[in-house]
Amino acid sequence: MPQSLSLIIIHLIFSTKDRRPFLDAEIRTRLHGYMATVARSEDCEAYRIGGVADHVHLAIRLARTITVANLAESLKTSSSKWMKAAAHGYGDFSWQRGYGCFSVGPTDLDSLVSYIDKQEEHHKTRTFQDEFRMFLKKYQVGFNEAYVWD
Repeated sequence: MPQSLSLIIIHLIFSTKDRRPFLDAEIRTRLHGYMATVARSEDCEAYRIGGVADHVHLAIRLARTITVANLAESLKTSSSKWMKAAAHGYGDFSWQRGYGCFSVGPTDLDSLVSYIDKQEEHHKTRTFQDEFRMFLKKYQVGFNEAYVWD
């Protein structure tokens, strides 16, 4: 085969440090747009980015030339710098150290996009921690509570 092809869709999730509610509605819209630009600069396609005040969800097609770890680092580092420069009051903004990443089949992409679009609704009754535990259970991932919530 003369060329390399891939279709790897990921659901990437990470929180603000200590789940501080930094991301008000106005900055979230701008942040999500910025993160989509960062993803494109890594040759990835951002199908949807959304979240609430303390975390973000990204539905992304992973480029064949980048690892999940490198993409997450690029997204978190550049967006953290952007947040600190974006407006007054974000000088001590940072993301948590870790992230969650789950693979998603192409036939499940619409469901993921819909889920991300409904973040405000989900979080009227569910915390980030409860939501993340739900994904770990759904994907049958064992975890250490101390590591997940640092």
